[in-house]
Amino acid sequence: MKNYPTAHINAKPGDIAKTIIMPGDPLRAQYIAETFLDDAKLFNNVRGVQGYTGKYKGHTVSVMAHGMGMPSMALYAHELYDVYGVKNIIRIGTLGALQKEIKTMDIVLVSKAATDSAMAWPMGFNDRNTPSASKALLEKARVLSRTLNPDTTVREGKIMTSDFFYHPNAGINQKLSDDGFLALDMETAALYMEAARFNRNALCIGTVSNNIITGEELSSMIRVTGVTNMITLALELATTL
Repeated sequence: MKNYPTAHINAKPGDIAKTIIMPGDPLRAQYIAETFLDDAKLFNNVRGVQGYTGKYKGHTVSVMAHGMGMPSMALYAHELYDVYGVKNIIRIGTLGALQKEIKTMDIVLVSKAATDSAMAWPMGFNDRNTPSASKALLEKARVLSRTLNPDTTVREGKIMTSDFFYHPNAGINQKLSDDGFLALDMETAALYMEAARFNRNALCIGTVSNNIITGEELSSMIRVTGVTNMITLALELATTL
């Protein structure tokens, strides 16, 4: 175990479970802890990034926000894997769909996350070596999703993780759609790269919050409290690890 607390996580060894669920939004982390976990205890609130550890169906699990963008995701994943010995990180986030047939509230299991970020090259990734989910977590999530969410459309495939929310290239989204990308986010590739770096497990389970092609979108409140299927799938996955 390395030096703790870190600059970003004010916790001791044992405060954080081996499996941690990570939404981007601290409000969603708080909501999950208060709504789904028994005996949840706050282990971190540095910079308002809340982290809790509690019980779900008798299994110890942690939940903590990771913030927005690849640098934020990378620094939290790095410290959790490297300092606190976390084995499994399950990102639960919102995605912007890039295919017309994908609807809001659909769930995406992200098998690969390509990226336009300058972070990729120093981490050993490029167009021919795309950051990928852990096969074991992906398979378990695929099986669980068939029974947990029979009325929810669950898709599996590649997304693009971008440093841009407002991309300067107006045609980039249509090009990504034509290339078969299911959706966009700003974090998953960083998580998958850190997992590869430390030989740990990672998976992104995303809920579609908007469709970039059609313009359909959810409200900001639903993005926090209305994504129960994604949250439940992540928690049930955590009980198998």
